Amino acid sequence: MFAGFSTATVATSGAAIHTLRGGSGPPLLLLHGHPQTHVAWHKIAARLADRFTIVLADLRGYGDSSKPPGGERHVNYAPRALALDQIEVMRSFGFERFGVAGHDRGGRVAHRLALDHPAAISRLAVLDIAPTLTMYERTDKNFATSYVWWFFQIQPYPMPEHLIGLDPEFYLRAHLERQSKTPGAFTEAAIAEYLRCYRNPETIHAACEDYRAAASIGLELDAADRAAGRMVTAPLLALWGAKGVVGTTYDVLATWREKAVEVSGAALDCGHALPEEAPEATLEALLAFFA
Repeated sequence: MFAGFSTATVATSGAAIHTLRGGSGPPLLLLHGHPQTHVAWHKIAARLADRFTIVLADLRGYGDSSKPPGGERHVNYAPRALALDQIEVMRSFGFERFGVAGHDRGGRVAHRLALDHPAAISRLAVLDIAPTLTMYERTDKNFATSYVWWFFQIQPYPMPEHLIGLDPEFYLRAHLERQSKTPGAFTEAAIAEYLRCYRNPETIHAACEDYRAAASIGLELDAADRAAGRMVTAPLLALWGAKGVVGTTYDVLATWREKAVEVSGAALDCGHALPEEAPEATLEALLAFFA
């Protein structure tokens, strides 16, 4: 799915991050969400590589990246730790400043990247998310029902790990199908790769640690940024699925204008998985924004 891309494992200060790199031009980092891997970008990565040097990374705990212990209060999966991984990945390739696009969990890591390392981020695109603190603070029955994994996977170990581990294929497929509004968007080749990684009990545990950290340390970081008036200074593009939960629950642009200085964006005709449900529209928007 990534012909012409080279693979490398980058040792960061806290993990070993699996990466692919291809193309030429300005550097652009692509980050995936849960329960996926870098494969989420397979429909558009090669065409982006015609214009950019593309770096795809499996987030810490996902795909073929390492799964370190969570540590006290899940600190090793806090958004700040996952963001630092990506700074160190890009520096290992010689990129001190770069654009970043993140979908789902990857968008939340990208948001933290732009807050913690503003000099490194030239432009930021977030796909089908509203800010994490906003989403938790405005939770109602509809959101809690629609995003049940946000509340299930933060439960203490080992309950969610045990239940997911009883049938990880069912959980993964149900998760993807529930969020997608485009039948056939997920190719069997992509699903096979997601399953290969998600069947690993260490991946399931790491994914739960990611959610636990985001709902604890991550919220504390976000609240501290808000109290300090700290905002994203890089231009921010928000894309979302018009048929998805985020798009039908929030005024997405308004939520990001509370967090960033310069915000633009639009809804695409799809559900949650923009790069796989609406690859052409996603590609067009990213090319226009990062060009």
